[in-house]
Amino acid sequence: MNRLGPSFLRQPLAHRALHDVKDARPENSRAAIKAAIEAGYGIEIDVQLSSDGAAMVFHDYDLKRLAKDSGPIQQRSGVDLGRVILRGSDEGIPTLAEVLALVAGGVPLMIEIKDQDGIMGANVGRLEQAVARDIEGYQGPLGVMSFNPHSVQQMAIHAPLVPRGIVTSAYTAEDWPLLPKGTRNRLREIPDFDSVGACFISHEIEDLGAPRVADLKARGADVLCWTVKSEAQEIRARKVADNITFEQYLAKLPNS
Repeated sequence: MNRLGPSFLRQPLAHRALHDVKDARPENSRAAIKAAIEAGYGIEIDVQLSSDGAAMVFHDYDLKRLAKDSGPIQQRSGVDLGRVILRGSDEGIPTLAEVLALVAGGVPLMIEIKDQDGIMGANVGRLEQAVARDIEGYQGPLGVMSFNPHSVQQMAIHAPLVPRGIVTSAYTAEDWPLLPKGTRNRLREIPDFDSVGACFISHEIEDLGAPRVADLKARGADVLCWTVKSEAQEIRARKVADNITFEQYLAKLPNS
């Protein structure tokens, strides 16, 4: 099992890149990625699947909140999505291949694979295969993760040498109203960590005190967390977490 490179535990990860739509840097945009690189931060991005099997760097399942269009991203081709303009900018939705070329190993890059099943089930595979194709041969600090353990297992099959982890949560009914109670109860305990060959978790900041997080940390797992939104939150998070994913402020860089 490959472990995260040391830079993943040193350089804070900019959540959806260093975004600030007021400064023409929308979430997961090229401008936000370039800003993170220039600042020396690591980068966390999200990927969704186009209708023709391309891994697109985009967070939501629907275009409406983030782009000047609407409708499910999965119903549009990669070329078409590249023409859909992100709100607050003049750029279209980038492909994962474009982002990999832009980062080019300069800073650590964490790819979150969004659940394609709908309820964290096993109906996944196409997006994971697309990600694996794109990252093959990539040179530089790289990690992949997903809330859905089935997606992480797919990455173990298709990109076994890339460090992989599970995005984890308290899975409250309030925050996850569409997820069945039994699924929430199961995932809360992070039961798949060993079976998928994970080497890290990225855990919800409000739940870092969970006994299972302490157990995994004691066993040597790297613990990242999401999403830190202030210096005060960062101080609290770092009492448990090895590194943070942040937004809405500028996290402290090592040796700064």
